[in-house]
This record gives sequence, structure tokens and C-alpha cells, in this order.
Amino acid sequence: MQRLTSPLYITAIVTVGLASTAAFAQQEPCIGNSGPLTGPAAFGGAAVKYGAEIAIDEINAKGGVLGKPLRFVQYDDAGAPPRGVDNTRRIALADKCIAIFGGYHSTVGLAQVDPVNEIGIPYIGTIAANTKIIENGKSPNFMFRVSAKDKWVAQFLVDQAIKSSKNGKIAFIYENTGWGNGAVPDIKAAMQAKGKELVAAETFNWNDQDMSAQAIRIRDAGADTLLIWGLDREGNQILRSLDKIGYKPTKIAAWGLAGNLGELAGPLANGVRVMQTFSWMGEMDPKTKALWEKIQKKYGLKDPSDLKMGSGTANAYDAVYILAKAIEKAGAYDWKKVREALYSVEHDGLVAKYSPAFDKSNPERQDAILPQFYKLTAWHDGKLLPIAQTPYAVSQ
Repeated sequence: MQRLTSPLYITAIVTVGLASTAAFAQQEPCIGNSGPLTGPAAFGGAAVKYGAEIAIDEINAKGGVLGKPLRFVQYDDAGAPPRGVDNTRRIALADKCIAIFGGYHSTVGLAQVDPVNEIGIPYIGTIAANTKIIENGKSPNFMFRVSAKDKWVAQFLVDQAIKSSKNGKIAFIYENTGWGNGAVPDIKAAMQAKGKELVAAETFNWNDQDMSAQAIRIRDAGADTLLIWGLDREGNQILRSLDKIGYKPTKIAAWGLAGNLGELAGPLANGVRVMQTFSWMGEMDPKTKALWEKIQKKYGLKDPSDLKMGSGTANAYDAVYILAKAIEKAGAYDWKKVREALYSVEHDGLVAKYSPAFDKSNPERQDAILPQFYKLTAWHDGKLLPIAQTPYAVSQ
């Protein structure tokens, strides 16, 4: 966190604080994003790019916003929080974008909370789901999200686990990061609300190659259902470790396993259930099909299964429209005015009907996608499908 107190950062914040209102009243018609463009989670940065750029193309084809075409600028953070902080300053103070879209990693989103609120630029999360990214105690709070919230995801996953479990014994394994550790109280609270407790809770680090010890302890605790909070890379190792000891619990995961788990784990991924806000798989309605064809044409994808972390694409698409409507309501490219206008936006989106998108009277409602819009999907033969389209639906 030393970078938060670097001379460059302090200078930037002082500059914002001392600058005249007129100097910063008109921001540029661009949306910035800090996301993983390189590394094992690069598909997360691509997912945001696909959704945001298609929405911007559609809006610009109709004249833009307040007569100006929108632009999307994206910088690589490779999942590293210090780089995410630097990108935040660059997007806000150099590019002067009207808003920042949050990226893939919750660790980065958590690091952006202070600089975003100190600078005063609206942030709209599109993937990272850690509860405290948004429920951060800031007032005014410039952090918004059109994505899942871990508090609600935990409740959703626990509901699914209780339905699936035959002996009522549920265990939890989670990554040792801000995202994973932040989920622990959410999962425990969701279990307690159902009058239950976890029989085991185990953790792991990024790049761990063997989770056999954790798997053995979970097995010996008698769990027949395992909640997983991690990313595809480590999810693959979890599945291999479970297979190594011949242990086959029902596996239900947060959407960190929604990227390329099928490629990494092969048949071992079959049956892993994953929470999503949106699915591009199976029969599409006309609106979804038209949007997929635009994505396919613009980015050269061949099949909807090529769209890794597709919920992020749908979330980003909706987020652009919500932001565009807020700018129109504000009547200016002005951070404070746009922030206030976000609370009055209504939008019939791809993921949900936002009525309104955000509610100023409720700190939980700086999140736009409510739990009733969450979906359960499952990996089958390398594809993440709506669970009703898989052999695993019968057990629900």
C-alpha cells in the first residue's frame, strides 16, 4: 500500500482538491477500465472489453451521449492491486474519463476504493464481487456495481448447497486473498441464517499445485457438498486433488470458476456448478442473439463457449447503458452530477430490469443486479451451460 502515499499520488490528490470547479466540471467522454489483459485471467479483461465496446458502438451509432461519441480505454493491471491504483489515477487524472469500470479481481477493486473516493470519479464494477468494494463506509460513496455481490452470492450458493446435500454436511474451500477471505463471513452468515454451520473451512494460495491435505480434511469431516471460492487455475488443482484421493462431493462455486475451468480440468470439471448473472449458452432470445452476432463479428469468436466469463460481458454491456443514461440525466460530463444521476436511472437491460439501477437510501443498493437475477450453470463437456441443459439438473 506504499504507492497510495507516494509523492505522485499525493500531488495528484492535492491537485484535484485545489483545482477550480470549472477546471474539472467537464470530463472527457471516455470510460476507463483497469483489468487483466495479460496473465491467466486475461479473459476477464477481454470479457469487459467485449460488452463495453459493443454497447458504445450501438450508442455512438445513434449520435453518442450529449452529442459526443463515447470511447473505451483499457489498461492492464495483470491482477496486481498497485497497478490497479496507478491505472485509476491515469484514467481519472490524465485521461479525465467520466467513469471507471471495475475489472476482474476483487483484490484490485478493494485497492481502488480509496483513490476513487478521494478523487471523486464514479466507479462501476462489472465483475469483481467482493462485498466491501461497494459497502465500504465511504460517504459520499463513488463505488457502484453492475455485477454480483458476494454477500448475495454466498446466500445463493448456500441455498443451492442445502438443496443438493443429502447428509446436510457442507464444507468450504477458498483462496487466501481479499476476495476469498472476504467471502468467509458472508458464507458463515448465510449458513447461520439456515440454522447450519460448516463442517470444514479450508484455504489455499494462488499458484498452489496440490490441495490434497485440504481435500482429505474436508472428506474426513463428512461433507458431501463443497463450496468453492477461487479462480479457474486453482480450481483445476482442487479438482485434481479431490480426484487423487477418490473423493467426489457435489461442487458448487462462485463465478471465479466461470472462465476456462473446462479447458484446464477437462472431464474433471463435469458437474461443477457455478453461479452466474448471465449465460450465452443454449437457445438465445432475439436480443441476446443479435448481441452475440455483433460480438462474433467484431472479435472473431466462433462459438458462445469462446466467450469466457460471459457474465462480465453482459454486465459491462448493461453498465455502459446505465452510465450513458446517467450522463444524459446529468446534462454534463461531470463526475458529481453523473454520480447523483446514477440513482435515478431505470433501464431494461440484458441481465436485469433495473428499476432503478441504484437506491441512494440503501447502502446495499449501490449494487444494481439483485439476487433474483442470479443463475446456476454447470460445466459439462468443456462448456458452462444453464444447469437445466445438463445431466445434473435432475439432482436439483
